[in-house]
Amino acid sequence: MWITCHRFFACPSCWRSPCNRALSPATWRRRPVSRGSRWIYSETGEWEGNYTLETRKKIESWWCTKIKEEFDTTTRIDKSRPKFYVLSMFPYPSGNLHMGHVRVYTISDAITRFHRMRGLQVINPMGWDAFGLPAENAAIEHGLHPANWTQSNIQHMRKQLDALNLSFSWDREINTCLPDYYKWTQYLFIKLYEAGLVYQNEASVNWDPVDQTVLANEQVDENGYSWRSGAKVEKKYLKQWFIKTSAYAKAMLDALPGLPKWYGIKEMQANWLGDCSGCYFEFSLKVINKPTGERLSAYTSTPEAIYGASHLYILPSHWLLHGNNCLKEILQKEFVPGKDSLTSVTAVNLLTNQEIPVVISAKSEFEGYLDTKIGVPCIRPDDAKVAQSLGLASENVLEALPDGSERLVNSGKFTGMSRQEAVSAITQEARNKGIGGHLTSSKLKDWLLSRQRYWGTPIPIIHCQRCGPVPVPYEDLPVRLPNITSLTGKGGSPLSSASCWINCSCPRCEGPAKRETDTMDTFVDSAWYYLRYTDPHNSDRPFHKELADYWMPVDLYIGGKEHAVMHLYFARFFSHFCHDQKLTKHKEPFHELLVQGLIKNRTFRLATTGQYLKKEEIDFTGPEPVHAETKEKLHVTWEKMSKSKLNGIEPEELVQQYGIDTVRLYLLFAAPPEQDILWDTKTDALSGVQRWQVRLWHLATQLIETRNSGTLPDPQLLDQKERAKARHIWKQKNFVVSEVTEYFLKDYLFNAAISRLMGLSNAMLQASPRLILHSVEFEDALATLYVMLAPMAPHITSEMWKGLSHIQNKLCTHHRWDMDVLQQPWPTVDLEYSRPPEVVEVLVLVNNKPCGKVSVPLEVSRDAKVVRELVVQSKLGSEHLQGRTITKSFLSPRTALINFLVQE
Repeated sequence: MWITCHRFFACPSCWRSPCNRALSPATWRRRPVSRGSRWIYSETGEWEGNYTLETRKKIESWWCTKIKEEFDTTTRIDKSRPKFYVLSMFPYPSGNLHMGHVRVYTISDAITRFHRMRGLQVINPMGWDAFGLPAENAAIEHGLHPANWTQSNIQHMRKQLDALNLSFSWDREINTCLPDYYKWTQYLFIKLYEAGLVYQNEASVNWDPVDQTVLANEQVDENGYSWRSGAKVEKKYLKQWFIKTSAYAKAMLDALPGLPKWYGIKEMQANWLGDCSGCYFEFSLKVINKPTGERLSAYTSTPEAIYGASHLYILPSHWLLHGNNCLKEILQKEFVPGKDSLTSVTAVNLLTNQEIPVVISAKSEFEGYLDTKIGVPCIRPDDAKVAQSLGLASENVLEALPDGSERLVNSGKFTGMSRQEAVSAITQEARNKGIGGHLTSSKLKDWLLSRQRYWGTPIPIIHCQRCGPVPVPYEDLPVRLPNITSLTGKGGSPLSSASCWINCSCPRCEGPAKRETDTMDTFVDSAWYYLRYTDPHNSDRPFHKELADYWMPVDLYIGGKEHAVMHLYFARFFSHFCHDQKLTKHKEPFHELLVQGLIKNRTFRLATTGQYLKKEEIDFTGPEPVHAETKEKLHVTWEKMSKSKLNGIEPEELVQQYGIDTVRLYLLFAAPPEQDILWDTKTDALSGVQRWQVRLWHLATQLIETRNSGTLPDPQLLDQKERAKARHIWKQKNFVVSEVTEYFLKDYLFNAAISRLMGLSNAMLQASPRLILHSVEFEDALATLYVMLAPMAPHITSEMWKGLSHIQNKLCTHHRWDMDVLQQPWPTVDLEYSRPPEVVEVLVLVNNKPCGKVSVPLEVSRDAKVVRELVVQSKLGSEHLQGRTITKSFLSPRTALINFLVQE
């Protein structure tokens, strides 16, 4: 005797919902019944009609485990299928996730699941940006080793991420503080050194007196404060290591137009890079015709006129006047404050062999970040004025031609060239000789990467008195951090105390030598991690070229806007360098970039002291919040969630209260990704998302109960009016499929996608019982709705799909009912569907106040002038704008919003 597995008896292999397997009586196992507790359909085969808090908890508990079990994230290359590489910026392991983490990872998870349903090979890797000052400072404060502190935090955050059931490719996990990662950071450093792109120089550096380390210019804000500690930055003169990032400035600037629109980020990158029309040339220094051994790079905005140089400027703050060098005393004696000071030091241009004097400028600063530049009197009037006042001779190297163009004269072998030809030829020769010539801007300085800290990648250089600085041989990598047990954090590098580690032999002459004790800026680790993800376990090289070429570029890079300049600049530099080294095929690392805004909550501060207050210290009963005890009025603002500002919300508490799917849907629905979310549960947004889930559950309940009523469905029984309504649902379904698909593929407007799905569910809630029973369109639309929602809310949709999949007498045969919802193919528009003309509903604001929406054709929705005119001429425009003076209008195409400023 054989029976079919059902809700009372389960097969021993599945032990869950009916599997329709034929079972021998010997293998029957009666399903356990827990009285007094609610069970979900996946466990009992009996549908629960009400979606309660208990139901939600059971669903998420069940499906979290099942989704992890059944969806293997291990990716094996199948070149017959297209790939998709989605990458969210990896976190620093602080020990706790915050809502910003949850937002960015929810976005990447939804996109990952969407593309897997489309049949693509997807990787969504995760790792840890694990080096850095916070770990070292915590070690000093708590008497821990930073490795132990970091590893403990990683384990805790990994559990937090697992609790959110995010579909990361954990088989590709990396950790930048482990030797098997930073070995290859050192490898790439040596490659840069061999290519002439790493050098050591004395420099005026930004010193953080709190963190006791050097900061790059990019890590100091416009007011001169450290980006991390908040301390006022001081100036020091130290010998530091630099990466010559300026060598790739022009290449990175020229590559920007070929990249997709990055919603303002390309413009930020272009502004950061500046006008890359000038370059640096190297000079050797002399005093009284004797070489000093010092070399100096100086900038000119007109490299074609280099033969017309009359002098070399340095600022009074230049390291030559303050650092540890042989010219310091001479230059200080010859400097006259407030005047351009001609010195006895001369500079020999290593390209032209011209010798020109060094002048200490009367100015306290030059344009951009320059502290050294070349004076060319025939081009710049201010240079001519200085040369004349100091009696310096110079050549005119440009000759005007009748057609208005210019050519070079008195310029050696470059004489006769046009200015444009000369720029190319002169800079190319300088590059060939390794003495400058890389086109860059005055706004950029090379990347200062030395850090006087322990917890970072050791710089793989050995200092020998005979040979000078020597890179560590590749076969000796990694240079591991020594196990220092005591960190003081006071001055100098903590590695200086590890004498057994410092003292070594020179790799060239085998004489006594010392290791470099500075470590690398952590931005070096994150400048190439996207490449390591393509081949994370390779022990022979940083990554295999074939794998990097297959997965790169990253198809979608997701992260905070605060990293869109500095980190992106460094990452693009490394990618261009790896391409030139034949390590990769692609120059640019990231195809599309999606930056997400902050999550903000209200903060309450005392106006007198600025002290932040807890909610329980505030009286909200009046028209304005006041201090509960003193009744003092409070300063209320929206700020980024932070424990220190007492406005943070713990993700675990939120998930426990509302559920994973509710939190995910809220984060995706509250605003477009790049906009800030103003968090306030009083807006009813979270409970609104919860109510929608209840309505979605109700739709499943209606279909299940109607089809289980005993009446067989028959579409032929529908009358003409009911068929028209069914046709309307069919059209609505196809429209929503086309819209939601486009939102996932193009603009990533998940809030708009959820709005479309809500619209479809609302239309279906109006269906009559007869339509639900007999309509193939209703059944198909509901199944399609759940499939489209699955990437954003995987747990509830998995359960609702399971309920639908066991309905008897189904009318739709094209869905894969024997597979779970996340294994379904992404829906496509039916061939016979004719999409209506595409329009965009533009929200109209007048003086920042919403007053309605106006439909405009999609093809003109990004044209500010056309949209403005269409709105003005619309019915809404006649009510709110006509007859009033419009001073300005601002169109935001991405968010479909236009704001009119009018005179009151």
